[in-house]
Amino acid sequence: MDALPPRPTPPRPLSARAREWIDWFGIGRLATTALSVVAVATGGFWLLRPPPTPVEAGLPRATPTSTTTAGATGASTGGSTPPAMPAATTPTTIVVHVAGAVAEPGVYRVPAGARVVDAVAAAGGASAEGRADALNLAAPLRDGDRVHVPTGDEAPTAVAGVSPAGGGSSSATGPVGPLDVNVATVDELDRLPGVGPATAAAIVAHREANGPFPTIDAIGDVRGIGPAKLEALRPLVTV
Repeated sequence: MDALPPRPTPPRPLSARAREWIDWFGIGRLATTALSVVAVATGGFWLLRPPPTPVEAGLPRATPTSTTTAGATGASTGGSTPPAMPAATTPTTIVVHVAGAVAEPGVYRVPAGARVVDAVAAAGGASAEGRADALNLAAPLRDGDRVHVPTGDEAPTAVAGVSPAGGGSSSATGPVGPLDVNVATVDELDRLPGVGPATAAAIVAHREANGPFPTIDAIGDVRGIGPAKLEALRPLVTV
C-alpha cells in the first residue's frame, strides 16, 4: 500500500503570533515607539491647525457718516453744528447802459471794477458832437448804471454823467440847477463838467482878487477857461 501524504499544519492564531512579536520586539521599545508616534501626531496637528480668530474681528465696525447727513441730523435734533452755507461769489462782469453822444449806444458788459471811460470805450467812444470831458471818466461803475455822454448844445436839465438804474444821480452827475460862481466853493465848482480842482481853485482865487463876477462872460478871464469851456459852463452857472 502507498503511504498517505502528511497533513498540512493548521495556521497559528493571530493573537498567538502577536504575542510572539511583542515578546521579540520588547514592551519597552513598543511603548517608546507609541509615545513617539503620538508626540509627532500632536505636534503636526498643533503646527497645521488654523490660527484662532482675533478678538477685534468680533467687535462692531463704525460706519462713516457724511458731512451732509451729520449736518441734517444736527439741525433736526437741535445740535450745535449748523448746515454748511454756500460760499458767496463775486461777479466778474457788470452790465451798464451807455447812451447819448457815443458811436454805438446800447447795453454793454464790462469787467467788474470798470470806470466810466471803459463804458464809453465799449460803446465806440464819444461821437463828433459828444463831450466826454463833461463826465468824470474816472468814476467807478456799478451793475445797472447808466452813462450818458452829453453834446455841447444840450439843455442844463439833460442827464449827464452816471446815474444808477433805480433813479437818482451819483457823484459823477452834474448839479441839478445853475451854480452861482460868486458864492460856490472849490468843491462845488470842481463838480462842474470839465472843471477840475485846479480850474475850480483858479475861479475862487480870481473872485477873491477881483471881486464877484459881474457877468458869465467874465468867467472867461480865469486862467484855464477858454471859449469852448465857457460855452459849456454857460447853461450850468449863474452870477
